[in-house]
Amino acid sequence: MPHLSQQLVSQAPPATVALPSPALLELPEKVLQFGTGVLLRGLPDYLIDKANRQGIFNGRIVVVKSTDGGDIDAFTRQDGLYTLGIRGIEDGREVAENVVCSAISRVLSAKSQWADIVACAANPELMVVISNTTEVGIQLVSDDISQSPPQSFPGKLLAFLLARYQAFNGAKDKGLVIVPTELIPDNGTKLEAILLEQAHRNNLDAEFIDWLETANQVCNSLVDRIVPGRPDRATQAALEAELGYADELLTMSEVYTLWAIEGDARVKEILSFERADAGVIVQPDINLFRELKLRLLNGTHTLSCGLAFLAGFPTVREAMDDANLAGFIHNLMLADLLPGIPYSVDEKMGQRFGMQVLDRFRNPSIEHKWLSISMNYTAKMQMRNVPTLLHYYQKLHAVPHYMALGFAAYLAFMRATRQEGGKWYGELNGQAYEIQDEKAGYFADLWARLEPADLVRTVLHNQALWGHDLSALPGFAECVTRYLSTLLEHGARATVAHALNRELAVS
Repeated sequence: MPHLSQQLVSQAPPATVALPSPALLELPEKVLQFGTGVLLRGLPDYLIDKANRQGIFNGRIVVVKSTDGGDIDAFTRQDGLYTLGIRGIEDGREVAENVVCSAISRVLSAKSQWADIVACAANPELMVVISNTTEVGIQLVSDDISQSPPQSFPGKLLAFLLARYQAFNGAKDKGLVIVPTELIPDNGTKLEAILLEQAHRNNLDAEFIDWLETANQVCNSLVDRIVPGRPDRATQAALEAELGYADELLTMSEVYTLWAIEGDARVKEILSFERADAGVIVQPDINLFRELKLRLLNGTHTLSCGLAFLAGFPTVREAMDDANLAGFIHNLMLADLLPGIPYSVDEKMGQRFGMQVLDRFRNPSIEHKWLSISMNYTAKMQMRNVPTLLHYYQKLHAVPHYMALGFAAYLAFMRATRQEGGKWYGELNGQAYEIQDEKAGYFADLWARLEPADLVRTVLHNQALWGHDLSALPGFAECVTRYLSTLLEHGARATVAHALNRELAVS
């Protein structure tokens, strides 16, 4: 079987994949990207490729990899090409697409090809820097930017920007738009602060520091797309047989895309690939999208994971195949969490976002385990859902019943039955499951000595956990207690059915 390559692309295209035209392989390099990971391949690189196909951005990407070996060799063998298999649900319709992405022109090793990377700074067509170096990458460390290469990602980027400043004699119009995609809040703000601090520590000229601040724009951004990466061996073999070629970089992703970038009119103009996909959004404030993701997607996960797991559904998709669990998740998200978001949200936009999340939860190609979602359960509950709960009360002055049921299931899930090797375990239908939460011991102690009503009041009153006395919310403790008692007596499935019937009866 032939391997994916430019030569293969130039031959008769397989009917099962969207191949790039020869012209796309000749576009100039306009982007420098730090990182080769699957998230970058599945989101920014794919979106730039999509824009190129529409004749919008018309630029390719030089990728910087910190070390030799690994996928850098595969990129070389495949002329920078890789196949993205897009699978999922969109507006209730199943989607299965295969695209050969051609946005990457070459991959360079910072370890052995640093001079080649720095040479890219003199390219007048270069406009954008993208990064995803994991959360650890955006940190301030002692770094000498005269090294080849500097140690840290910010150090490498600063050295590159210095080379660009020198290549163009400090021309203001040669500054770059820098978009980190690392999954930390205010990633651009933090990266810019580190760059400036590193510049001072390296005793760089005041003129350069002024250019760094005024000619370049470092943008906060938020990315959201599940990109599992390379499929298992059997799926890979089946897909390659369908495609008619082998691909060492074959990458799978869901359909949904979100790349929200904080920027002004200049940023919007430079990042013209925004026009190619509705999932790319460039605007001055992206907090709305962060709130929607945190409260509706992450918050729903957190308030559903204990209940769905205790109901006997190992994965998100399996829970969505059950009418009652799917009904609970739908109502939780749109009836309780959406109105409780502590941020001004257009209702239609929130509803649309919520329906997209539900499509994502139904994706048959992604096996997202509830037990994995339950990791650090307490911390997630506090960060994702307590602000929503408080705002719901402030706005509606009523008990959010679906949130109360989700919280009751969280308490039931945290009921440890034994400790072994420093780990706490709960039990479901005679099978042990690990409670991966730093507060597991605290809950084990409460369950060992308190009745459900006292346990609920004690936990809700614990301001060290929540930052607030949740037992003071009118009716919430009583509602959680009723659901917890029903869970313990009748099980999760019966409790969900009862909750849905009760809500329907009231309405």
